[in-house]
Amino acid sequence: MTDEDIIDRTNAAIAEEFELDAADMTPEASFKDDLGLDSLDAVDMVIVLEQEFGIKIGKDPRIATIKTLADLHAFVIDKKRALES
Repeated sequence: MTDEDIIDRTNAAIAEEFELDAADMTPEASFKDDLGLDSLDAVDMVIVLEQEFGIKIGKDPRIATIKTLADLHAFVIDKKRALES
């Protein structure tokens, strides 16, 4: 799976879960300000991504630093690569 595949699947999973417009799914989009998601949505997002990619996010402290889609893409790519190695 390429990084682009991971980005596309991440965007699709989040857009579907939170009924977001695909046009709003830009790398610089802020979860709070641009996508209107809150901390409760973050919990749901973790579950969605764990199921989508078969990764374990759990209580990874790095999740608290994620503010934009680009941050999330980098995090998921890192988790997926760690799982594959």
